[in-house]
Amino acid sequence: MAGAIALGGVLILGTLWYRFVEGWSWEDAAYMTVITLATVGYGETNPLGSRGRLFTIALILLGVINLGYIVNRFTEAVIQGYFQQGIRLRQQRRLMESLSEHYIICGFSRTGRQIAKEFRAEGVTFVVIDSDADSIERAQAEGHTAFQGDATLDDTLLRVGIERAICLVAALPSDAENLYTVLSAKTLNPRIRAIARASTEEALQKLQRGGADAVISPYITGGKRMAAAALRPQVLDFVDGILTGADRQLYMEEFLLDPALCPFVGQSLQKAKLRSQSGALVLAIRRIDGMLIGGPTGDTVLMPGDTLICMGTADQLRTLNQILGPIGSQQLRKPKNI
Repeated sequence: MAGAIALGGVLILGTLWYRFVEGWSWEDAAYMTVITLATVGYGETNPLGSRGRLFTIALILLGVINLGYIVNRFTEAVIQGYFQQGIRLRQQRRLMESLSEHYIICGFSRTGRQIAKEFRAEGVTFVVIDSDADSIERAQAEGHTAFQGDATLDDTLLRVGIERAICLVAALPSDAENLYTVLSAKTLNPRIRAIARASTEEALQKLQRGGADAVISPYITGGKRMAAAALRPQVLDFVDGILTGADRQLYMEEFLLDPALCPFVGQSLQKAKLRSQSGALVLAIRRIDGMLIGGPTGDTVLMPGDTLICMGTADQLRTLNQILGPIGSQQLRKPKNI
């Protein structure tokens, strides 16, 4: 911009000189200035004296300097833009390739933003996918790892490491898009846990048939929570307090029992003494066949593949994690301070 203004100033200066000092017509003055600045070498439009030739030399130098400056800035902008874009693409590619055992959020609308907020509070690694550039900019401005692309396409999911991810959340505005996303994710990684958003009862059933491990309808869930808030407000406040938020004192966590790593498989809860050793409370046990045992007693035997649903403070759950042994990649959630 500055170079263009300076060049325009030199053009006006040369025209005024030839018009008023040399006494030429406006047409001759403008023509002489242009061919001088362009250094085309056509020769003098009208005869010039020593003074006029010295001015023309100065005009040529000014023109060459300004044109050189403009060309240099333009070339610099083109080259920098090209290399900066290349650097950004390489950095993004390396970041995506480094992701492992991460979560994928498809869609950064109101639902996706809330999911990202909860994931950040839990301290899990996740990446956001959205086809809208403004949504990607907003996600990046909030400090999230984001990738612009169509989540329903296999290529997009592969670029964000779908084969290494442990969970995908399809929170796109369209039920059809969520269904396509779940189908693609399950095809590329059959072991991934897929959570999907549904707007209608029919879509909920189709997503379940499409392979979604859990389908959430904001309308159904919202209605249930409003009813619970009306009927059992203290219970709802307690459950909310241990499920969400970064400042809570109690947490709920799930632990998968690997028979190769856990020394308590085959023992009863009473013999394992998990409560006395860690302080954490075992609220329920999900068997490998899907059966849920709520409020297990001391006689309940821990079986291979069981998932323990436990509640306790961060320190208690950390201790329990150490007691049960290293947890594999199927462990879903682990708060940052656990």
